[in-house]
Amino acid sequence: MVSKPPAGDPVQDAPQVTEPQHAAAGLPAIGHTLRIAQEQMGLARTARTLLKVNQKDGFDCPGCAWPEGDKRHVAEFCENGAKAVAEEATLRRVTPEFFAAHPVADLATRSGYWLGQQGRITRPMLLDEGGERYEPVTWERAFAIIAEELRALSSPDEALFYTSGRTSNEAAFLLQLFAREFGTNNLPDCSNMCHESSGSALTETIGIGKGSVSLEDLHRADLIIVAGQNPGTNHPRMLSALEKAKASGARIISVNPLPEAGLERFKNPQTPQGMIKGAALTDLFLQIRIGGDQALFRLLNKLVVETAGAVDEEFVRAHTHGYEEFAAAAKAADWDETLTATGLGRAEIERALEMVLASERTIVCWAMGLTQHKHSVPTIREVVNLLLLRGNIGRPGAGVCPVRGHSNVQGDRTMGIFERPAPAFLDALDKEFGIVSPRHHGFDVVRSIQALRDGEAKVFFAMGGNFVGATPDTEVTEAAMRNARLTVHVSTKLNRSHAVTGTRALILPTLGRTDKDVQRSGRQVVTVEDSMSLVHASRGNLPPASPHLLSEPAIVARMARAVLGGGSATPWEEFEADYATIRDRIARVVPGFQDFNARLAANPGGFALPHAPRDERRFPTKTGKANFTAAPVEYPKVPEGRLLLQTLRSHDQYNTTIYGLDDRYRGIRGGRRVVLVHPEDAAASGLEDGAYADLVSEWTDGTERRAPGFRVVHYPTSRGCAAAYYPETNVLVPLESTADVSNTPASKSVIVRLEQSQSA
Repeated sequence: MVSKPPAGDPVQDAPQVTEPQHAAAGLPAIGHTLRIAQEQMGLARTARTLLKVNQKDGFDCPGCAWPEGDKRHVAEFCENGAKAVAEEATLRRVTPEFFAAHPVADLATRSGYWLGQQGRITRPMLLDEGGERYEPVTWERAFAIIAEELRALSSPDEALFYTSGRTSNEAAFLLQLFAREFGTNNLPDCSNMCHESSGSALTETIGIGKGSVSLEDLHRADLIIVAGQNPGTNHPRMLSALEKAKASGARIISVNPLPEAGLERFKNPQTPQGMIKGAALTDLFLQIRIGGDQALFRLLNKLVVETAGAVDEEFVRAHTHGYEEFAAAAKAADWDETLTATGLGRAEIERALEMVLASERTIVCWAMGLTQHKHSVPTIREVVNLLLLRGNIGRPGAGVCPVRGHSNVQGDRTMGIFERPAPAFLDALDKEFGIVSPRHHGFDVVRSIQALRDGEAKVFFAMGGNFVGATPDTEVTEAAMRNARLTVHVSTKLNRSHAVTGTRALILPTLGRTDKDVQRSGRQVVTVEDSMSLVHASRGNLPPASPHLLSEPAIVARMARAVLGGGSATPWEEFEADYATIRDRIARVVPGFQDFNARLAANPGGFALPHAPRDERRFPTKTGKANFTAAPVEYPKVPEGRLLLQTLRSHDQYNTTIYGLDDRYRGIRGGRRVVLVHPEDAAASGLEDGAYADLVSEWTDGTERRAPGFRVVHYPTSRGCAAAYYPETNVLVPLESTADVSNTPASKSVIVRLEQSQSA
């Protein structure tokens, strides 16, 4: 039976702590999935919905971007994917009566968990200037308000158009087209906060900012290195691919500051053997200190270079540039410095080297643990160096695998959601639509917050997501958002961003992935691109949560007509009526999408976009070859008595969406304000297990950023390192603490001190 949403916020003052688990999935995952699904959807709706997740005739999971194989299981979803679907397909509703009962000031006191549990938003809502509550507004009036505010700007660059990774290809293409026809490249997106470092490093080194492997490559690999990633929680279906690779003889090295249950053992809930025993995954666990990855890969590269016959000289000679300079830097790598930077032992690194040298086909997978540091871009370049040395780009079973977090974050970038677009893309866009796109670069996420803070931006429009909850330096970000004249959020459910508003604020409720989308020409499909560059269709199968919802493409098209008026020759009405017409235009603008509609119809499972390094060992870089790089080795230097904090997710969480208050793999139940600290580090600070501490970050600006009242959990982290959940700890991440080149917030390396608190 469907349960009612919580009336009040649950008390989280005393989280319960038990020993961490050493295996992921299994029966507990099935039980948890069914419980959450039934609470949100009921039994019949659960079956109707979950059996369509990631199916060729169904809808793409609104969770992560992990790909599906051509042969699909009847239950092609994981526990956290099922939670994401249940939260979207919920029968709970947020009506105008809810907003009448809850002023914005009240919403601002609520947790993200409570807000998300209230259900689907059913009507467009307006918080007018001076108002205390959101009130219903017609769609026509909502678009008129947006037009009024945008037309009143001194420059189009005073507007910001943010995109979440859930947005479909069709909606993303329309949004970037509208923004550029309006006159700005201010198109920040969630990539700026996650894999921007990957894109920056890969574009420079191999010529394309995407991964180079397929699912089949993982199954064929000899060695898979998983660095800075926790697939058991963040990409659970990846565990099935690792299990299959292990069964075929692959070995796995895990590189992470925390032991993670999913990489220890996977109890596949889809097989009897998996349920009973499971499969051990990791052959070598390198428990690295936070931020020590560049030093580790540099030393491995030194050892490969110095091992006779280890370098693929033919590949290096034919396909790479910069080897001599790189090799000189690699040979200078110092053992003692590496051991200090990584916290590893010499024997562990030598064992890793043996596994690298024994492998003919190596894949390196990574996620936020590599991308959210000051030196993330050179770290990922060093990963590429290791693969280039052994010829592991453009070889079956080998390559780079940045694992994207949100279901279409990669597709949105392909569609042109980027503040620094390539001139060739703009040329094609302008030719197709007869517009003149701006050529100067726009604002990314960090620069957008700074622009709002400094009065350079006045209108903020978000296509999905929870911008306030996802971004760093919470107090600075929230103050910046309140400086805006207008904030607009296209949303399915409530989150923190709806309670932190500009002078006026709009909530525009939209269809979700699970909702049936019918327009004037008939039933529509949208498309997404997964983490391995496969594009496929998504078709919702449920009646919309309210008759007052509009689809994302319809919202953009109607906004564009209201703002641009008769001065636009773009057929916005046609695009809203039939998404196939959008795809026809994508096919003429975006490389790789030729005959888009025909290929979509001919390939129910999707089609792969071209990838020159993978497909033909051609590298579209400035040198025309894959580039070795030789950046100085960096790693965080932490003062005595301080710890290096990484922010991370719990198992009951997807990005900023909180499904529950447990993190069962790490043994945490009933609360999120916990900090995981090595027992010896805690003892040095005089903090027993169960004590409460304030986390205080230290940064060069001298500002004290404090997150109070965290229960200390003695945990087997790397020495000198700590971990705590975001968004609660985003307040500790300075806005100006970002990765070089990519400008990604450095949320994985925050210097903190722990101070005893009285909170409990």
